[in-house]
Amino acid sequence: MDAVNEWLLTWGDHLWTWAVLPVVVLLGLYFTVRSGVVQFRLIPEMFRTLTDKTPRTASGAPQSVSAFQAFTISAASRVGVGNIAGVGTAIAVGGPGAVFWMWTMAFVGGASSFIESSLAQLFKVRDTDSFRGGPAYYMERGLKARWLGVWFAVILIVCFPFAFSSLQANTISATVTSSIGGDLPWLPWGIGVGIALLTGLVVFGGVRRIASVTQLLVPIMALAYLLLGLVVVALHLDRIGPVFAEIFTSAWGFNEVVGAAFGYIVLTGVKRGMFSNEAGLGSAPNAGASAAVTHPVKQGLVQTLGVYFDTFLVCSITAFIILVSVPDLAGATRGIGLTQDALVGTLGAWSNIALSVIIFLLAFSSILGNYYYGESNIEFITTRRSVLTGYRILVVVAVLAGSVAGADLVWNFADGVMGLMALTNLIAIGLLSGIAFRLLKDYTRQRREGRDPVFTRDLLSDVSGIECWEDELTVTGPIDVETKGRQAKKHRDHLHQQ
Repeated sequence: MDAVNEWLLTWGDHLWTWAVLPVVVLLGLYFTVRSGVVQFRLIPEMFRTLTDKTPRTASGAPQSVSAFQAFTISAASRVGVGNIAGVGTAIAVGGPGAVFWMWTMAFVGGASSFIESSLAQLFKVRDTDSFRGGPAYYMERGLKARWLGVWFAVILIVCFPFAFSSLQANTISATVTSSIGGDLPWLPWGIGVGIALLTGLVVFGGVRRIASVTQLLVPIMALAYLLLGLVVVALHLDRIGPVFAEIFTSAWGFNEVVGAAFGYIVLTGVKRGMFSNEAGLGSAPNAGASAAVTHPVKQGLVQTLGVYFDTFLVCSITAFIILVSVPDLAGATRGIGLTQDALVGTLGAWSNIALSVIIFLLAFSSILGNYYYGESNIEFITTRRSVLTGYRILVVVAVLAGSVAGADLVWNFADGVMGLMALTNLIAIGLLSGIAFRLLKDYTRQRREGRDPVFTRDLLSDVSGIECWEDELTVTGPIDVETKGRQAKKHRDHLHQQ
């Protein structure tokens, strides 16, 4: 097993160094320039669209989950072990400079996140009581390559609901066991059974139950963790200036704490950053496609905000907890242990219990988000209910197994699969990006006219594969038929002029 683990580690590093990293950077920069720096220019729009009301059917029922619920589903997957254990590993391996590259790639990756989630909204399909979509769907419908969509769906199912959810459960088990103390061989099994039961209760309830749970958990866990981090930072105010200096100087290979080479610092920051915020990875679009909105660009903007929420808030608070509390990183423990040591060293033993509660909320919500991504892709491959039921059972089993298993092999395996996932998705959105830029142009035109942007598929009459977005405009809130007709006529007149 040691030999397999070493092979996976070496293979994953080569894949990221020579394939994924160049594509991530070059495409991110291209999207940034072509979109007019959309990830910065439309930040006010991101907050405005986050609070959009859910469009309703003729009977008055919500068409699907809201923009905010889709945001919390994706945030539930993003905000997890990567924000605590992943950041701790990045700093232990790459020094403080890895934090700078996590920030940089979050900004550049924001453009990639905008493109992928806008495309996911455009090519979404109807489900029983909601919508579903994601990279597999825009690969099939936009690129006319179902085989590529199936390949991506299989990678995602292996990576997220199985490998990553096992890691989330493993982190819950390790943290709770550490907090309780003592050598209790039955404890990991007890924790695993408890997590598995909770997971089963939620995932067998469908996407709306997942949305309801994550809508409650994500704000609570984020606020609790941010408050804990702010207390630590406030107790070390004298270290803020030196920490910023370390982050920026170490980013370029100067005075590295652990002697890491420049390239390894960058690679570590980008890899751990993508594991945490998932920008361009192809996971968040599965949640983005589930929302009922009046224009695809709205979810592109909301999911970009999710990248910022994850990296600039949650990951940064972890980085500062560690760097203000542990000035000397030589020989530092990797992963969750580094964050635990930093908290206990500043606040005392009680903070370990508080962190255990936060870790549970973070990791459990990630398990739910990961599950939803897998369900969306299972339904892309087949709609047989027996397959979906079997998938749900396997997810619960994976959570139980992850609670009692070792994590090193799964981490390295997941890193490699994540690289394949990112590479496949980035190539696809690169080929389809022209459509996303046309959507952005239409959205900004309508905003300049003072309107709440509404999209209909006749805007892209030359693009096939668009199932939703009928000519009859779907709008939020009450609107009379006459107003709706005027909006439709104005929209079509503009298309004819183009």
